[in-house]
Amino acid sequence: MIRLKPGTRHPVTLTVNSKTLTGLAEPRTLLTDFLRHELKLFGTHVGCEHGVCGACTVMVEGRAVRSCTQLAVECDGATIKTVEGLSPDGTLNVLQSAFRRHHALQCGFCTAGILMSATDYLAANPDPSEDEVKDMLSGHICRCTGYYPIVAAILDAARELRAAKQDS
Repeated sequence: MIRLKPGTRHPVTLTVNSKTLTGLAEPRTLLTDFLRHELKLFGTHVGCEHGVCGACTVMVEGRAVRSCTQLAVECDGATIKTVEGLSPDGTLNVLQSAFRRHHALQCGFCTAGILMSATDYLAANPDPSEDEVKDMLSGHICRCTGYYPIVAAILDAARELRAAKQDS
């Protein structure tokens, strides 16, 4: 076990959205803060800082996690996907397009985290029921939309992803 000295900054290398990036982090630096302040990836939002609101959700090693509950140094060497990585060419992906069609965002603060959780969820459960989507969303706080457009967008994206898979 490596002991990290408090108050000193240590190199942390991550593969973020298919790019290898290195920055410096104190042992207590949260992954959210490292992504935003050190790597300048501002799509990941900081909400409650307790893992409750879901705004900071990113994918770590292919799994949706709350980046406000992870230390950056714990993730050294990990593969991370942030909301910026959902459409690397600047074109909205299926889920993002569904959010747009269904007006599933208003202020947008919660949107990045919901998109990341929904991406992970749909990969594991490509044919969810409305209740299952609502259950997944129970880990996110949205103060603007009332969740109905978000649920509709996720269900619509799931249908579209299933149809594309059948066509290929």
